[in-house]
Amino acid sequence: MNEDKIKDLIKKLDDGECLIAGSDESILMNEISKETRKLTFEINTIYHSEEEVRSILSKITGNKIDDTFTLFAPIYIDFGRNLKIGKNVFINAGCSFQDQGGIMIGDNVNIGHQCVFATLNHGFKENEKGNLLPKRIVVKPYAWIGSHSIILPGVTIGENAVIGAGSVVTKDVPDNAIAVGNPAKIIKFIK
Repeated sequence: MNEDKIKDLIKKLDDGECLIAGSDESILMNEISKETRKLTFEINTIYHSEEEVRSILSKITGNKIDDTFTLFAPIYIDFGRNLKIGKNVFINAGCSFQDQGGIMIGDNVNIGHQCVFATLNHGFKENEKGNLLPKRIVVKPYAWIGSHSIILPGVTIGENAVIGAGSVVTKDVPDNAIAVGNPAKIIKFIK
């Protein structure tokens, strides 16, 4: 695949530009997604050492995954090339990353079982439902995302914030906040 075209596509996604269904960019995104699904299937179907997992994830993301990263498979990644993972990150089993809009996971983040990170919406009009509207998710350092949480497009989780298990995060969560529920609401701050 042409790396310059991939960079252009990622820039367009990072800028939040609508991706029109059937466009050249949409076709390229789908080609990358097919390769990503093959590689995630490889992670999910047989045992791999931590080093092997990091190597496969480095292929998926196009960036070296740090030696301090730990994953308990399975993992599900839609695109891969717009997923950035910091140092000393732990991702538990069954998490899904729809990263076309960009997912930035800071250092020392813990992510519980079966969390979903969704960075895309679709057009609402009948003839626009196939169009993709990307918005980045940012998880700042030392955040902890509880099991079965859903993080929606455009959300930033603050540094050292905690998201309670089963929460649906629709709005930004500030640093040191504990947010729980559907939709997630701040219940207190860590002192």
